[in-house]
Parts: sequence; C-alpha cells; structure tokens
Amino acid sequence: MKKIELLDAVALTEDIPEHKLYRGQVGTVVEVFNDGEAFEVDFADLNGRTYEMLAVEPSKLMVLQYEPEAIAA
Repeated sequence: MKKIELLDAVALTEDIPEHKLYRGQVGTVVEVFNDGEAFEVDFADLNGRTYEMLAVEPSKLMVLQYEPEAIAA
C-alpha cells in the first residue's frame, strides 16, 4: 500500500456520517499531521468548492492510483 503524502488524491474507506462523508468520497490531502498520524483532507465538488475539510486517520483513507505500479522483476 502506498504511503499517503501531501497533495495525494484519496478516497474514504468508511463512512464518517457525523460529517456527511461516505465511503468512496474523494478528497485531496492538504496537510500531514504528526508524521502521518492523521491527514487534513479537502473534500470539494466538481467546481472546486470545498464542502468539508477534516482531519482523517490513515486507516480511513486509500490513495487513488492513476497508473499501474511497476512490477518488481
């Protein structure tokens, strides 16, 4: 699993209903706290308007992949 880094596109792996965020919603990492203990994630609509910004534990995030990872030979 790829380490989460600043500006990564991520998706939620579980619901956070108290913030009206649900599994699969996509956001961008905008801050890394305590060497990766949590990440500030900006959730924005298709027009780029933020609808939620929240610190999220890494266990609730997955990094989105746009290209296949290289296979070790």
